This record gives sequence, structure tokens and C-alpha cells, in this order.
Amino acid sequence: MTVRPATVADLDAIMALERASFPTDAWSDAMMREELTSRHAWYVVDEEAGRLVGYGGIRAAKGSTDADIQTIAIAEGARGRGRGRALLTTLLAEAARRGVREVFLEVRADNPVAQALYASEGFIELGRRPRYYQPDGVDALVMRLDLRGWAARPGAGLAATDAHDAARDQENRPNQDESGRNRPDFAHSPEPATPAAAADAGACT
Repeated sequence: MTVRPATVADLDAIMALERASFPTDAWSDAMMREELTSRHAWYVVDEEAGRLVGYGGIRAAKGSTDADIQTIAIAEGARGRGRGRALLTTLLAEAARRGVREVFLEVRADNPVAQALYASEGFIELGRRPRYYQPDGVDALVMRLDLRGWAARPGAGLAATDAHDAARDQENRPNQDESGRNRPDFAHSPEPATPAAAADAGACT
């Protein structure tokens, strides 16, 4: 399992997994590109043998004390191995680094696996948004995590911090294409409107 920061170069692979994971309400390429280039968002990908098998992202505006898990997805053949938890905790570690105190997300009411993952990390249900996921008409459960409480739990966040630091370490190295040449950094676009939160992590186990 290799978790590293996502770049725009990952867009095609991310969108292939996005459409496979969320066939009825996948984000558009443009929405995902905006997320990947936003200065308020941080996305990571999970690779296995050079193949992208998962991704996730968090949005935390500079100076804000709360953040939103935007999305987490794991390829069907890579589920059940703790990859979803690894992505989630890496994102939470980044939120903590940014000074966030509370993390929010929405998850489909018909996705008990993702709900159980979030609950096991300390997320609590705040309420429902009826028929939030369209065109399926499925309710969204709104959940919240006290991030300071999460970080203070005995042993909590240690592996997440290691994974986060490893991802950050890769982010700080020069980006190279397959030829070994440095790629220019992608400029941040003006801040876009936030896409409908898709923290639907349908496949995140």
C-alpha cells in the first residue's frame, strides 16, 4: 500500500474509479479537477503495483476550525484490507495539522459498511438529509468527529501520522514524469464552489 498526495496527473485514473464506485452520482471531470487544484483541499491516492486503487480528499479552508471529508473510494478488488481506514486516517491527520477541531461528512444511508468505519473512528450521527443522493433518492447521514478527541485517544492517529508524514514527504519531493524530468507545479485555480459533498465512501473498507 502506497499512499501519496494526488495531482492533476492522476485525474483520469481517479475518474475511472469515481465512475465505477459511484455510477449514478459520480462527479464530473471538471469538479474533480477543481478539487485537486484547490488550495483548500488535500487529496491522496492509494497505489498498488503502480495502479491506483483508492483515493480520498478533505476540504479545510485556511484558518477554519472545521473540515469536510469530500470523498473516499476503494476499487472493488482492493476492499476489505484496511485501505479505506488508511485513507481516512491520513486525511484526519492532515486536518489536525491544519488546526481543525471538527470534521464533517455525509454518507449514504444504505451504506452500513462505510457508516461502521466512520463510527469506529469516532464519528457520530447528527441527522439526515432526505433524498440527498440523486437520482437514487437515498438519504444522507450527516456525521461529525471531534478531531481533538480522536487525536487524544490512546494509540490513535500514530499510524495515520506515519502515513501522513510519508505522503507529505513525497509531496515535498520534485514531481517527475516517467522520463525523470521535473514537471511544473500545477497552479491553484480560483476557489471553486464546493461540489456536493460526496463523502459517500461506498467502497471504503
